[in-house]
Amino acid sequence: MRKIVLIGYMGSGKSKTGEILAKNLGLPFYDLDFLIENEMKKSVGEIFSEEGEVFFRKKEHEVFKRIIESDESYVLSTGGGTPCYANNHLFLANDDVFSVYLKTSIPVLVSRLKNEIAKRPLLQSLKDEETFEFIAKHLFDRSYFYNQCKYTVVTDEKSPEEIVSEIQKLF
Repeated sequence: MRKIVLIGYMGSGKSKTGEILAKNLGLPFYDLDFLIENEMKKSVGEIFSEEGEVFFRKKEHEVFKRIIESDESYVLSTGGGTPCYANNHLFLANDDVFSVYLKTSIPVLVSRLKNEIAKRPLLQSLKDEETFEFIAKHLFDRSYFYNQCKYTVVTDEKSPEEIVSEIQKLF
């Protein structure tokens, strides 16, 4: 059984990388946010605005725990905050979990996210000049949890295919 879990900040390429990796390995691909949206019949943005972040994090933990404890092999991309709440980072150490932190620099994240603000609930209220500092603080706060992954792959200046190739060499 192989459970490959991709961790990283929003904009680090978890979903695109996960899709390609799953296809290469002949495994199902799951996006944790999509699983939550399907279960709730609402977008992550709607859940945040209607129910609040605390509710979202509880639901995220339930769905994450359920898929981690399943007997299935898959590639899973998580939300940027997933490992940082409800002790979710502890699952990254499970024997059957191959966890990879997709590490991306702040300038690259800012560049990637600037056109996606509307789809990112945590960034929607920020002015352009606040985004860099917000991401820098978030990365600092989350680095402990991200670094609980068994492997780290730096994504700067790499295509999703190059990142996938690097991950596959870790097996």
